[in-house]
Amino acid sequence: MGKKYNKERKAVEGIEKLKRRVALVGCGNIANVHAALLSGMENVELCAFADCRKERAINFAERYGKGVARAYESLEELLVSEKPDVIHICTPHFLHVPMAVKALDSGCAVFMEKPPAMTMEQFEQLKEAYGRNNNYLGVCFQNRYNASTRKMDELLGEGRLGEVKGGRAFVTWNREAEYYGYSDWRGKLSTEGGGVLINQSIHTLDLLLHWMGEPEDVEASACNHHLNGVVEVEDTIEIFLRFPGGKRVCFYATTAYVSDSPVLLELECARGRIRLEEEKISVKYSDGEEEIYFLKAGDIPGKSYWGSGHAACITDFYRCLESGTEYMNNLSSVENTMRVMSKAYERAGVYKE
Repeated sequence: MGKKYNKERKAVEGIEKLKRRVALVGCGNIANVHAALLSGMENVELCAFADCRKERAINFAERYGKGVARAYESLEELLVSEKPDVIHICTPHFLHVPMAVKALDSGCAVFMEKPPAMTMEQFEQLKEAYGRNNNYLGVCFQNRYNASTRKMDELLGEGRLGEVKGGRAFVTWNREAEYYGYSDWRGKLSTEGGGVLINQSIHTLDLLLHWMGEPEDVEASACNHHLNGVVEVEDTIEIFLRFPGGKRVCFYATTAYVSDSPVLLELECARGRIRLEEEKISVKYSDGEEEIYFLKAGDIPGKSYWGSGHAACITDFYRCLESGTEYMNNLSSVENTMRVMSKAYERAGVYKE
């Protein structure tokens, strides 16, 4: 993908690289991370922002637009007036796929916040739009780019730990009623698509699947311990995954805890065990040797437990646009995570496909 851009680019020696005109739709919390990073990129011109509350788009244009960005109340108006090269989608979950489809069909490359879709039916719609457009689509699974994730890849790739046999993960965070009251789309099945799994812990599930592969069976249960009667979605979910060869994964996530504790992810291997907790990696080999690595987290605006890979994730997307190479977080790379999430919700009775 991306041939359209490569055709239009003119690599002229000694001439400054063409800036891509980039627009952002959805000016909420996570959009600050995108806008702050984009505003500092050399080959990006932030040309426009859109939000259903236009005053928020105006605020973003003033903060990040360097005097040239304009504000709009809708994506449709923005696409017609600006014709940007790239659209960043930072809207509520239920708008991700409809907006991505419109942007792709308008000739834009798309970089979208997670989740890529709320259901597999939506995901198939996104795949169809992606397939009929010769352009790039990237998904912000930024934790794949964390320094700790890369170190885990390196250690597993060395082969000393042997084959991964199983894994477990715990996400214990806190969300109070005020969090859901801040935005009218959160906490509703029709607009958020779920709770702790699709929103807070999808990154951790994605990393487990990155190292484990595609499961052959999914079992799950979900409940609402903390805010029953306040929100429609689950605040707690447990998932049991079976893989070929007897490999197994246990996954637990909740937003009913009293704080946002570091995520714990552990893999059991044929010749040892490796654990990731925040930016610390601990390895214990079967022969008794132990290793500990402390990785430096990247500096990003926002909350540290979102992960530190946003800058690398977004920068790599634009590197791939420029070079015409495949982006790591493309649509096919996130399909396994989407299928497992969707199946877990189905098995837990949250919704049925």
